This record gives sequence, C-alpha cells and structure tokens, in this order.
Amino acid sequence: MRRFATALAGRRARRRWIHLILGGALAMPYVFVGSMMSGPLLGENMMFGSFASQLLAFAFGLPLAAITALFPLTRPMSVAAVRALCGVPEASLADGPPRSRAARGRTVAWFTLHLGFGGVLSGMTLGLVPFATFQILLPVFVALGGSWLGLPEHLREPWVLAIGPVTGTLFLVALAGCVAGAGALLARWAPLLLGPTPADRLADAERRAADLAVRNRLARELHDSVGHALSAVTLQASAARKLLDRDPEFVREALAAIEETTRRTVGELDTVLGVLREGGERGSTAPAPTLGGDLAGLLDRTRAGGLRVDADIGPEVLGTSGSGYSGYAEALPPMVSREGYRIVQEALSNALKHAGADTVVTLRVALDGSGLEIVAENPLPAAGPASTRPGGGHGLSGIADRARLLGGTAQAGPVTGPPDTAAPADGAAATTWRLHVRLPLQGPA
Repeated sequence: MRRFATALAGRRARRRWIHLILGGALAMPYVFVGSMMSGPLLGENMMFGSFASQLLAFAFGLPLAAITALFPLTRPMSVAAVRALCGVPEASLADGPPRSRAARGRTVAWFTLHLGFGGVLSGMTLGLVPFATFQILLPVFVALGGSWLGLPEHLREPWVLAIGPVTGTLFLVALAGCVAGAGALLARWAPLLLGPTPADRLADAERRAADLAVRNRLARELHDSVGHALSAVTLQASAARKLLDRDPEFVREALAAIEETTRRTVGELDTVLGVLREGGERGSTAPAPTLGGDLAGLLDRTRAGGLRVDADIGPEVLGTSGSGYSGYAEALPPMVSREGYRIVQEALSNALKHAGADTVVTLRVALDGSGLEIVAENPLPAAGPASTRPGGGHGLSGIADRARLLGGTAQAGPVTGPPDTAAPADGAAATTWRLHVRLPLQGPA
C-alpha cells in the first residue's frame, strides 16, 4: 500500500504532474487557435462550446504545435524540463539542437506527445479536482446548512451524503493514477525521442577527444616550461650561494638570470592557464615562445645557470642579420617553431637535472629543405645512466609526443663514437647521452 501511495503521490509523481501541467500550459495557445478554426465549423462558441468542439480544437491545435517544434531550441527546452521534472538520467538525453532530420522528427514527436498528454490531463485536473473536493466535503456543507449554497434537495439525501466522499476520493485516485501512468510513459519515451543520435554521440566523442588533446598539450607545456625554469633557478641559486663571497659579479648575473627566468615562466604559465580560465580574455596572455623569438634568451638563461652550451645554429636559418636567431620566425612554420623551442628547452632541462652544472651540452639545430633537425648531446655522469633521477620524468615522452604529432621522429639514449651512432658498440661503454629529433616542415599536425 505504501509503494502504491508513493507511486501515485510521491515526490517523483508530483514533479511529473508539474511537467504535464507545463505541457498543458504550452498547449493552450495552440488550442485557442484551433478553437478559432473549429468554432465556425460547428457554429458554437469558440472557447466554451460542446465537448466535441473542444476535441476538434485540440485536434487542430496539435499539428500547429508539431510545426513549431521544428525550431532548433525546442529540444534544449524539452530536455531541460525533462531533466528537472521527470527523473530521467542526464546521460540518456542529448544536449543542444538536433543535428539530423531523424532527430528533428523525434523532437517533433516528443513535443506533440508532451502537449497532448499535458493538455488532456491539465483539463482533467481543472475539472476533476474541484468536483471531487466538493463531493468529499458535501456532508460538511450540508451539516453546516447547505441552503446558503443553494444545494438541490437530492444532494441532501442520506445515500448521496454517504457515497459522495467515496466517489470523490475515487475520482482523485483515478486522476492521480492517470497522471502517474502518463508521466511514467513520457519518462520512458524521453530517452528514445530526446536521446542522443549516432551523430550526437560522434560529436560528443570528438569533443571529448579534443578536450583530452588540449589537456595533454597543456600538461606538456607546464612540464616543459615550469620544469625547465625550476631546474635552472635551482642551479643558479645554488651556484650563487657558493660564490656569494668570492665572485659578487657572478652572483649578480645569477640573480638577474633567476629574475628573468621566473618572469618569463610566469608569462608562459599565464598563457597555459588562459586556456583553462573560463571566460578569460585570451588577448591578455603572452604568446607561446618560439625558436625565432626566444631561443637566444633560453640559451642565455641556461648558461647563466652554470650549464655550458655549445650551440651550432645553421646559417640558413639565421635570417638576414647574420647573428641571433630571428631567422626561425621566417623560415619555420609557426607550429614547428613552437614545438622546436619546447624540445630544445626540454633537452637543456634534462641536461641540467641529470648531468648537473659545469656540463658541456652540444646543441645543433639545422634546417634543410624538408625539415628541422635538433641534436643535443651531453656527457653521461660518471655513474652512467643509472645516476639519473629515480623514477624519471615525462620529458622524453613529451618530446616524442610533440615529434609524432608533427609527423616527425625522436630518438634518445646513450651512445658512443660519432654523433650518428645509434647505440654503444659491442663491448664499449656509453659516454654520451644523445637526443635526435627531426620535424618535417609539412606534416600531419
């Protein structure tokens, strides 16, 4: 009995009743227009004619509702109402306007059913609730003296007073049952008529994939920029502390490098976080660093941290000035220039972290007709590769991801012998850590 009462008058049933009343309210303008069309046909009052004229007005009004349901905003409005009032799982409903003809047809069917059920049950609610309430309270009215109500004599009969509350209660139970049944049907049909189509699911999958790609790119940007800055600042501060009394000039240079590194890193961090800042002004963030505009500063800051960098930059990419690195901005596509900068930055950061200060890093950046080649080499620590940071990091995998997204290749590992050696010779111990990256100028990116 308790489950039966909950099904008829529980919280979910009441909310679905409100949803049906909302459908009846939306149906009223269409029924009014339908009554203007049906009234002259039957020669009756447009709003208060016979039951047949009201049904005919309803029959004329629903097709008009179906036509207006073709507007794109109909589905978002219907989905919002269903989610709020019908107790349907959110994942089973589609977001946004329909994208296909089939989805528009299902939206039209839903809107017509909602207004149809809502109009009928709203009329039943307006008619039956006052009538049933009057029947239930009829003995009270008669006991208080029903003459002032103008009750006819047959309503004062004992048998009428006895069955009045019973029939009134049955009417209310029957109305609640109809409302609960109609609400349950609409809740069951909602995922079928308002649920995502294959096109919607494909669009959602593409949107999730794009979001995941953005998050991965942001993770790489944060790792490369912030990780490099922290490594450089740590070594610069350590060197400055050791030489504080002996070499004040070096300390001043180290502090200036720390200031410049942190200021630039904050700008890069603001650029990355600007993508995540909802409603943020993209124009207020700093541009992403590139080889053309930022490689010189990167090398200067790295050298200030104690790492000796022997940079060999191909003359074909130096531009017209003959010195500096501005030629990259003109010779390289923007994406290759940005990703190339991050790769060089990560290579220097790895050398700082794993090889330590006073290490000589040989950097070669060359541009030919089809691609950009980046080679970074530094001596392995005395203990060999095992002396690198425990657990490693994500720098090499990030470099590989950047190269792969541009259609290029990335190789990293210990080598011995000439630069083109891919692995230690048999029986020879590796002496150099080598990173070799090649980025095509035109690739899948």
